[in-house]
Amino acid sequence: MMKRFAGTSLFASVIGLALAGGALAEDWKFAIEEIPGSIMDSYAQEFKARIEAATDGEVTVTIYPLGSLGTPSEVAEQTADGVVQFSNLSVGNLGTIAPDSQFLLTPYLFPSDPEKISQVLATSKTLNEEMAQDLAAKGLHLGALYSEGQQVWTTKSDVRSPEAADNFKMRVMVSPLLITAYEDLGFSPTPVPFGEVYGALQLGQVDGQVNPVPTIEEMKFYETTDYMIWAGGEELITIVMSGEDWYQGLPEDRKTLIDDTLADLNEFINPVVTQFNEERLDKIKAAKPDMQMITLTEEERALFRERAEGTQTKIGDVVSARGAELLEALKAEIAE
Repeated sequence: MMKRFAGTSLFASVIGLALAGGALAEDWKFAIEEIPGSIMDSYAQEFKARIEAATDGEVTVTIYPLGSLGTPSEVAEQTADGVVQFSNLSVGNLGTIAPDSQFLLTPYLFPSDPEKISQVLATSKTLNEEMAQDLAAKGLHLGALYSEGQQVWTTKSDVRSPEAADNFKMRVMVSPLLITAYEDLGFSPTPVPFGEVYGALQLGQVDGQVNPVPTIEEMKFYETTDYMIWAGGEELITIVMSGEDWYQGLPEDRKTLIDDTLADLNEFINPVVTQFNEERLDKIKAAKPDMQMITLTEEERALFRERAEGTQTKIGDVVSARGAELLEALKAEIAE
């Protein structure tokens, strides 16, 4: 594997030797792209508690929330370089460092049942073996995947068909696949950095945005829109990662501790996600009683789902041939 920085392996080796001799206390940096009190923060806090308890405080975990260490894309680079030991980012923010992973953003890819989604993310060989190998080649070690729940459109108008989306400026992440996907759905996709979304909605630079309910409540996006629309097309898939060189340089007992802790957190995070989505939706309803809540019918979703099928045929061009290969493999697993 190509080393991103010559010093990374040396650093990992020094850490490994120090650990073997029990001579050095460790501080692991854990960066998240959300604010304190969020789903990602809950995940990181539980990881911190379990690791510190298991090592009797020999390892401490310091959590860095949104913006503390730069943009999510910069955090991904820092993770690959071993500067940050762990990060939890949405897959959409890996577009620069690991573009093949962007196939996971394809609308209407995952089943609608949250339990089935969790099962796919935890057990898929396409993701946990094939994609993990690709990430390792980019300097990233895949630790876990989980969903923060269904993504919801918050809009200034009632959008129930591709025709109603015509000339509608929908904010998307800076991702070629998402731009293509929302064009295919009928929207005018408009990339806006996450920290600027509220202002863009307020000033009319965009007509809507898409995020899970907890993010909509935390960032107050509902204040500048009139509708929340459940279209059933997307999940916010997040990825927990380490630097590959850093991870491989650890003693075996540390690797086992990390692997076991992340595996156990798959059971921990699912009810947390459910609770966050329910409680934050209640907060939105209380704060803005006149917010229109719309769940598209199966017939209405079918119109968008048909458009999304066109996006899937473009993955090879928009993402990569490898991304298209992974997409087809994952679709086959889901179908089974």
